[in-house]
Amino acid sequence: MTNASYGQFCPLSMAAEIVCTRWTPLVLRELFCGSSRFNDLRRGVPKMSPALLSKRLKELEEAGVVEVRRHDGNPEYHLTAAGMDLRPMIDAMMLWGHAWVEKNVTLSKLDPSLLMWDIRRGIRPEPPQPKRRTIQFLYPDLIPADRNWWLVVEKSEVELCYYDPGFEIDLLVTGSLRSVTSVWMGLSRLSQEIAAREVQIDGDPALAREVGRWLESHPMNKAPRRVD
Repeated sequence: MTNASYGQFCPLSMAAEIVCTRWTPLVLRELFCGSSRFNDLRRGVPKMSPALLSKRLKELEEAGVVEVRRHDGNPEYHLTAAGMDLRPMIDAMMLWGHAWVEKNVTLSKLDPSLLMWDIRRGIRPEPPQPKRRTIQFLYPDLIPADRNWWLVVEKSEVELCYYDPGFEIDLLVTGSLRSVTSVWMGLSRLSQEIAAREVQIDGDPALAREVGRWLESHPMNKAPRRVD
């Protein structure tokens, strides 16, 4: 698969040559989260170069982990049966990191685009919103270019807007990037951040309750932590 080889017949070493190259576990994470188009995969790994992403996808295809399908003439990347069998391992790595990596280390690696993309694909409006709702996230601690983000929710669909979509704002979530990330990753509760005045939610009270539930819906919110 790559020029780097452990040179051992051990199944662990051969699996590691496929799965443990740089960025590959994160690409697999994106595929497990439902991303199949190249641009969507890039949004989940924004610091990975397009060239390297293409290389890793090609390597995974050659290893039989990913297959390429065409939709409207565009390539889509889907996990094979062998790829799906890797999910328990990726989930276990995520749970280990949540349980054992110190909180301040986790929150030292903040990225607003990655956070908002993860929120966009992670929330599931249930029941579906009967009408379009627009939620603005404002991070006053960031530079102007990264400060404002919008989620447009209609029925069960959620879209992330990097520019003002021009709709009336139904809810405004204001807070530090660290605090919102902490809530999303299950490192703190939304009620704690609100009480500490690190997060403020203004607008429709019913929608505010729904958004609070969405923000605490990440699987890591239910996973135990072994370190503080």
